[in-house]
Amino acid sequence: MRVATLKDHSLDGRLVIVEPDGKTCRPAKARTLQQALDEGGLEPAGDLVAFYDHLCHSPLPRAFQFLDGSAYVNHVELVRKARGAQMPQSFWSDPLMYQGGSDSFLGPHDPIVGDPEWGMDFEGEVAVITGPVPMGANREEAAAAIRLVMLCNDISLRNLIPAELGKGFGFVQSKPACAFSPLAVTPEALPGWRDGRLHGQLNVDLNDKPFGRADAGIDMTFDFPTLIAHAARTRPLAAGTIVGSGTVSNKGEDGPGRPVSEGGAGYSCIAEQRMVESILHGAAKTPFLQPGDHVKIWMEDTNGASLFGAIKQTVQTI
Repeated sequence: MRVATLKDHSLDGRLVIVEPDGKTCRPAKARTLQQALDEGGLEPAGDLVAFYDHLCHSPLPRAFQFLDGSAYVNHVELVRKARGAQMPQSFWSDPLMYQGGSDSFLGPHDPIVGDPEWGMDFEGEVAVITGPVPMGANREEAAAAIRLVMLCNDISLRNLIPAELGKGFGFVQSKPACAFSPLAVTPEALPGWRDGRLHGQLNVDLNDKPFGRADAGIDMTFDFPTLIAHAARTRPLAAGTIVGSGTVSNKGEDGPGRPVSEGGAGYSCIAEQRMVESILHGAAKTPFLQPGDHVKIWMEDTNGASLFGAIKQTVQTI
């Protein structure tokens, strides 16, 4: 099953069930996705109407909680290597995770608004929406709580991050509102969903040119059940909690990955390309996002059909 939330006069939009053709939808029994997660109602209850990506909110326009992990430790290792820092061995066994803002997400076609001096960057990720998760849940209980899967553009303001992390108290200003794909899909409807991971190529284009073609199912050190159980170790998670994978990142055969233009899988964020440039050439040359730049993030099935619709965002100045 594939669901979406259409924009209307309300904060939480109108939940719809999208037909397999991706061109039509029906209103759901529950008015909102949060209501469906709390009470049930993930079934159609109305007539077919046309469906358009650009009319969508993120599936949950706002959520009780957004927890973003860093499951692709290759990405973390490159970040630290680029600045000459050793990576603690514990990073391979204990997930990194932060709690992001969740009171308002961007729609999948809403602009990215900010100051170029902030170092605006996209981050292509996979995310899941959970049902209720009890405190102390084990991996199996966490896996059973996964209700829906979607894509995420976890926007980062790279030039604000060092000073904020230097305070030792986490992200606030450097992590603005992020966006999710138009469609959220039940795991059983995704042929690439297995072992608590979504296997398949995450496509990222920057200004209509291929930037990233990483496989989300490989090089993922921590799967989603592990991330969820980590988050629930000391507290329960409410239905409607969103858990992100962190930037999808693949290793190269002989070191850091290569750009798509050089036959590699590329990168799911600009920062990673800049890291590789610094490691290999001594300096980064790829700029962060500038006004007028546009980003597209999507995944396809083996027949070339879009699984989640596309995140399509253009950069605007504040």
